[in-house]
Amino acid sequence: MVGITLSPEQIRTAPPAVRQWLEHEIAHSLGLGPSAEPGPPDAPHLAACSPQEAMAIYASIRSMLPVVSVFLELGREGTAIGDQGLVAFRLADMLRDTRLPDPRHLATCLDVIDRAFRLARGDDHAVLSILDPRGYCIVAEATRRSVLAVWEQEMAVQQLPDGAELEGVEVSPAEPFSTSGALPPQSIHLGQPLSEPVSRPDGQRN
Repeated sequence: MVGITLSPEQIRTAPPAVRQWLEHEIAHSLGLGPSAEPGPPDAPHLAACSPQEAMAIYASIRSMLPVVSVFLELGREGTAIGDQGLVAFRLADMLRDTRLPDPRHLATCLDVIDRAFRLARGDDHAVLSILDPRGYCIVAEATRRSVLAVWEQEMAVQQLPDGAELEGVEVSPAEPFSTSGALPPQSIHLGQPLSEPVSRPDGQRN
């Protein structure tokens, strides 16, 4: 099988039928097509994160710098997946930006973020992201906007003079959670194995 890599410009200028085919292939690989069978009620499910939940997650993980770096990656511009309301990030790009050594470390950070999300949401089966075996991290577009809002607020706070407060901003303390327990040797989201990242065009990144 021969792999083909398309640049972002080639995708943008491709005929509508080609773009629709690409969107369909990504959605199909994630089981998001109309024929996808619903999972059991207690199965992990992707959920959109609100701005308040994103702030609670950030408050819980802010002392863990690698995890914070991965979390803020989810606020970057990604590749929209059709009309599913989802956005995809290449794992290779996330590894490069966060300077993590390998996909396993990245997946472990995503697991920590998911645990903080479940505490903030009060849903034991919600996940903030899913990993596509072909090398992508998928989140809801609403989650991306919420994480971006956290980053923008943090930048605004850092630019304030010492002792000043950002008007109208309230951050509720999140319930602490332990990360001292042994994590599995590899992270798996929704039963999908994590494969090595593959080359694929992505949208412009900040």
